Amino acid sequence: MTRFDQVLAVVAERRAEFEEKRQVPPDVVALFKRAGIYRAGVPRRFGGDALPPADFLRLVERISAVDGSAGWVASFGSSAVYLAALPLETQALLYADGPDVAFAGGLFPVQPAERVAGGYRVSGRWRFASGCNGADVLGVGIRVGENQAGRPLTAVLRPEQVEIDENWDALGLRGTGSHDLVVRGAVVAEEWTFVRGGGPTVDEPLYRYPTVPYAGQVLAVVGLGVARAALDHVIAQGGRAGYTGAPEPAARATYRIAVGRAEAHLRSARAFFYEATGDAWSTVEAGDPVAPGQTSLLRLASAHLAQTSFEVAQSAYRLGGIAAVASGNPLERHLRDASVVPQHAFLQEGMYDGVGAVLTGVRPFPGYL
Repeated sequence: MTRFDQVLAVVAERRAEFEEKRQVPPDVVALFKRAGIYRAGVPRRFGGDALPPADFLRLVERISAVDGSAGWVASFGSSAVYLAALPLETQALLYADGPDVAFAGGLFPVQPAERVAGGYRVSGRWRFASGCNGADVLGVGIRVGENQAGRPLTAVLRPEQVEIDENWDALGLRGTGSHDLVVRGAVVAEEWTFVRGGGPTVDEPLYRYPTVPYAGQVLAVVGLGVARAALDHVIAQGGRAGYTGAPEPAARATYRIAVGRAEAHLRSARAFFYEATGDAWSTVEAGDPVAPGQTSLLRLASAHLAQTSFEVAQSAYRLGGIAAVASGNPLERHLRDASVVPQHAFLQEGMYDGVGAVLTGVRPFPGYL
């Protein structure tokens, strides 16, 4: 059994625990580290793997098919691409003990920070810090002075500088531990801050791939894995006996048609998603800058995948009949988890507005490209 296979086995065994505890425990995060999940986005110069995006996305997809919360937490193995904007000397310190560093961030709402000698005094509360209990470093969004334009700074802190308010209580993805972060006057040196999505200081191909769209991709692919699991469940259940003595589901044309339609929708969205990923990566590998149209397609493919995955999970849930409404039924969990993914700010329907603007030659909304 490979280390990644071990990850899948442990996630399958403990997914109910994740829901109950509302987090993926630190010992499971440690298992993710041993399997290379958190070195996937770390520069090779610091001992990381700097995996091509499609390779990492497929890993997250496979974990998410077993458990959406585990996939969501694992997806932040990509967040080292953000940290590549830190000064090289800071990154050398960050990875001094090895590349398996778990980063979690509660970047919003952006909070004002006070400039002090050599850095910033940081205070405030930030939401949705997924995986924060297992993180080695934590990031929070700050602004300095009256100028609020442009991308915010991210301040990187050690866990002892941060309080975790364990208030995550959600319908789906319950095990992500997306709690609030609270900081009370911590001083963060300027060299431990970076602009989220800012230019990298590392000259390797992965860090020329569009950073913010990639952050949306790793979340969208969680929905894909969850929807795949939901659809596979109803396919496997097609021969089950019904409660009422009615024909087996697979004996009904309506059931077969719904399964076939869902399969086509999910595979089509997945193909578009990986096609856009491969196209942008080929450009990066050729040493060329990714064009705005390519970046826009990454965002479109992600939003489309998140929405399609939710729709497929809904279809699977309906096909599951009355059994699907019971707590603990796989379809009930898949529906809840898939419903959360398109709610993320990176994946909401507003992305279609940005895509349409680029396609028609209109300036898209700020921050889209």
